Amino acid sequence: MLDATILPFVRRMLSRPAQGLVTRGVRADQVTLAGFAAGLVAVAALWGGAFWLALFCLALNRIADGIDGEVARRTAPTDRGAFLDIALDFMIYALFPLGFALHDSANALAAAVLIASFVGTGSSFLAFSIIAERRGLRSDQYPRKGIYYLGGLTEGTETIAVFVAMCLWPGAFAELAYIFAALCFVTTLTRWLAGWRVFT
Repeated sequence: MLDATILPFVRRMLSRPAQGLVTRGVRADQVTLAGFAAGLVAVAALWGGAFWLALFCLALNRIADGIDGEVARRTAPTDRGAFLDIALDFMIYALFPLGFALHDSANALAAAVLIASFVGTGSSFLAFSIIAERRGLRSDQYPRKGIYYLGGLTEGTETIAVFVAMCLWPGAFAELAYIFAALCFVTTLTRWLAGWRVFT
């Protein structure tokens, strides 16, 4: 819901660091993979109960996720880059709740419900994108994305905000997970409806 508002600000903020990486010959895929590695460290930190370290590594992951696109646009955007960007993002989104479940088994059910809701939002997002690409549709809200980007109530900005809250208040993980899962299921329903209407 907030991505379209936040993204222009993020791009301006990351423009100079991205140009610095381009000047040094760093490729977008390298930034993507480095960000993924930081995300994996964040999950391991959650498992060990090092929530501040998890928060720091989550921040590194998201910074890398913003910079890789800026680096790609300054060099040569590729289909492989677009694929890696979305595939690795979705994996980190799924692994993050798992980190809380590994830390404390009492979180397991809430983590499972949240991950299930992510399957709904992720699969509906990708299914819509595939058909939209086949039909030659383009997103006016997100014209610079490598694939058709269908928004919703819960997008990347909201997901990261919830992850941050979980790191700051790990004792409230279950409550936050159930609330956000409910919102994700609403997003899934709206995307199903969008597909039903657009692809008639």
